[in-house]
Amino acid sequence: METQKTDSFADRLTQQVGRFNVSGRTLLVPDMAPIGSRLLAASFRAFGMPAQVLPTYTHLHLGKEFSSGKECFPYQVTLGDILGFLKEEKKRLGEAFNVKNYVYFMPESDGPCRFGMYNKVQRLVLDRFPEFKDMPILYLSSADGYASTGILPSDQAKLFRRLAYVTMILADVLDRITWRVRPYEKEPGQTDAFMAKALDDMIALIEKRGRARDFSALYGLLGQIATQAKMIIDPTRPRKPRIGIVGEIYVRVHPDSNQNIIRELERFGAEVVNASLGEWVNYVAFEQYRNIQKDWRQAWQRKDVKALVDVTRAWVDSRIEMTWQDWRQNQVYQKTLEHLDIQGDYTIATVEEMLDNERLFTFDIGTEAALSIGGALEYVHDHFDGVVNVFPFTCMPGAVTSAILKPLLLKMNVPYLDASYDGAIQPNREVALRTFMYQAAQRKAARQDVASGQASPPPH
Repeated sequence: METQKTDSFADRLTQQVGRFNVSGRTLLVPDMAPIGSRLLAASFRAFGMPAQVLPTYTHLHLGKEFSSGKECFPYQVTLGDILGFLKEEKKRLGEAFNVKNYVYFMPESDGPCRFGMYNKVQRLVLDRFPEFKDMPILYLSSADGYASTGILPSDQAKLFRRLAYVTMILADVLDRITWRVRPYEKEPGQTDAFMAKALDDMIALIEKRGRARDFSALYGLLGQIATQAKMIIDPTRPRKPRIGIVGEIYVRVHPDSNQNIIRELERFGAEVVNASLGEWVNYVAFEQYRNIQKDWRQAWQRKDVKALVDVTRAWVDSRIEMTWQDWRQNQVYQKTLEHLDIQGDYTIATVEEMLDNERLFTFDIGTEAALSIGGALEYVHDHFDGVVNVFPFTCMPGAVTSAILKPLLLKMNVPYLDASYDGAIQPNREVALRTFMYQAAQRKAARQDVASGQASPPPH
């Protein structure tokens, strides 16, 4: 009797989770950051890859149904998004539905974070549905700086990554324009309507000029957006308490997952700045550079000449890439700052130096905790009036960040709030936000009194 051969899990990971040419198939991009995900999809389309952003948070029940509860919240959200989309497409297209026409995009990172296992475990779930098991999962990894080698011809892979990096920084700046303008808009809804049109214009320009890497055209449009956005601000309105958000990257930038915490803080009188998308990619590049330095020291100790030559070449490549990223990021921010005083971004090297000097944390441990702790201290340095740490419930880096920041900022008289999420509505959430904003307003008033000479500076 002939038995049917079944693929092992290792085979499925090799065959159906990886980097492969997606020509002719629609790339499904998770809707993480409302602006960032759409500009990334536009970057893919600029290089001839059909890409669309998945509808989000409409099928969370599916993500919860097909998970054990031990996974972190973004896993459930993204799993629900892909399952919901495929089910709706199958219903819409009927017999014409063919899952091989799609590729699911799910990046990963190395290290202790569970994010590194999303695409593997979601592969297992998709394999439980016969009609979905033939859809491959495409990933890029932090292990090699999210290089796009393998999904594009070698002569285009680096060009795509550079376009994707610039469009990610553009997304950060468009967000910061929104947050700078919306709390002071002359008419309610004016900022959102303007920025929706601005996003459409930027998407169209990326699709048209992105492949040629016509960054000057993108910068020109950004300058126009910043100039027009500034006109929405009512100059008679005083500045509000500034609140800085740090935390796990997905939940803090996905409005549905964090229950629209930025708009809620704005509703209670805040001007909010969220940590950037760019900080993570810059951090990944910086970590690669640190690892290369370690490899060089070990090769030197072994007196391994060949290894020293190879590592030196890698060191040069890493320095070039980091310098290029800093250069492009500064260009985008400076173009905007010519017209509107948005919050700038910090360098990863500055954060590492701060953490080391204060003996608060070390990059040797890794995870987003390093960025969250350092980012919070950067907010304090820039005279923000409060810090919110947003993370999934049970998130290890989020818990580590809280354990360090809560007593530290209390000692510095800086209001601090933990905001963890798992999809449930917390009954005391509004009270917590109102109380936090009351404390932030008091801190702002105290700072103004010190500036005017009416009070002594608080202990720091």
